[in-house]
Amino acid sequence: MEIKSLRYFLTIARMENMTKASEILHVTQPTLSKALKELEEELGKKLFLRKSTKMVLTEEGLLLKKRAEDIVGMTDKTIGEFKTLSDMTGGDVYLGCAESYQIRYLVKALKKVRETCPNIHFHMFSGDTEHVAEKLDKGFLDLAVFVENPNLSKYNVVRVPENDSFGAVVLKNHPLSRLESVSFNDLKKYSLICSEQCFHKDLPRWCGEKRDELDFIGFNTLPYNGTAFVRENMAVMLTFDKLLYCGKDSEFSFIPLNPPLECPFYFVWRKYQAFTPVAALLLECVEQAVRV
Repeated sequence: MEIKSLRYFLTIARMENMTKASEILHVTQPTLSKALKELEEELGKKLFLRKSTKMVLTEEGLLLKKRAEDIVGMTDKTIGEFKTLSDMTGGDVYLGCAESYQIRYLVKALKKVRETCPNIHFHMFSGDTEHVAEKLDKGFLDLAVFVENPNLSKYNVVRVPENDSFGAVVLKNHPLSRLESVSFNDLKKYSLICSEQCFHKDLPRWCGEKRDELDFIGFNTLPYNGTAFVRENMAVMLTFDKLLYCGKDSEFSFIPLNPPLECPFYFVWRKYQAFTPVAALLLECVEQAVRV
């Protein structure tokens, strides 16, 4: 299985059309068709269903798409690393970040690195700790951010001295906005949304088995998207403080939970991980930013 064939396959999957894919790849349609046919013969599976206006991935095609994205992504990352091994003026760094106000430490470190490495480019993947950890374990990331305790047998860590605090986000005219803090009994009166990580990992630390007495109507990953439900008075959103602007002139209010629910914040990288020069410098600057 050649990398070129996987690139062809991914382009066809993205465009859902052989003609458009050949134009983007600057190869002829017969060349593209031959490569796809050889890939299907090698795998012994049909990868596309050919319909009148587009090509749709089969179940086997969907599986290959996920694997091909990983393989091509790691190939590109490896090639980029070798190209910049002797270049101290820049290069690419790959970062995985949970949503948190503490990201400011990472930004301070990146700003410091750019003073000596003006050609640095960063690729930031945002997600919950589980998804970020998956990419880190596969080698797609140089450095990651966790908002839960990491496995110290797998990772090296630098802990930020501050924690993130959970609270409820509501409209300014919502009954909860008049409270200084929100208790479990307060939340029982309303429909709720939060991240899956909050639901499965954090709330059990706060209210134990009583969590299932709360009315969660869904889960969201990005706080901004969650505000659409808050704005329509469809749900109260549980999220970290400072991820949304909730000042006096904002339509939203943030009310901390009572008792407080906090999460630690860690910079994490794999043990025995090899870094490019610019990634190693970034890690050094992260450690400095945390100590200041």
